[in-house]
Amino acid sequence: MNFVVRKRRAPTIIIVSLVDILIILLIFFVVSTTFKKDQPEVQINLPESKTATKRPAELEHAIVSVDQNDAIQLDGQSVGVDELEAAVRDLPADRKSTLALQADKKASWGAIVKVMDALKLAGVKNLPSFMREEK
Repeated sequence: MNFVVRKRRAPTIIIVSLVDILIILLIFFVVSTTFKKDQPEVQINLPESKTATKRPAELEHAIVSVDQNDAIQLDGQSVGVDELEAAVRDLPADRKSTLALQADKKASWGAIVKVMDALKLAGVKNLPSFMREEK
């Protein structure tokens, strides 16, 4: 009896499907990172104003935010009132000139005045504030 001996083929990896998966993952990561905003993640309820307008330059500002619990943040990083003046002085001149204030409408007026005072002592001359359009 003669048995036919078959030779086994070497296993192959199908590269086409792996490349497809890699491209899909690459697209996912690129798209998901473009959704990140420069705004801090703090929820701030801005006061409404009849004269407020939306400007695209608002995203270019360095932002000092005061939330409803009077916590102060500079570009998303928590700072104290006494540390705020030194932190603003350490900012580059172009970031310091575009500094803006964003305060929650439930924040205490005393905390906002302390922040504005610290910013004036740090050399900020023009301090715009953000507000929401009235509906």
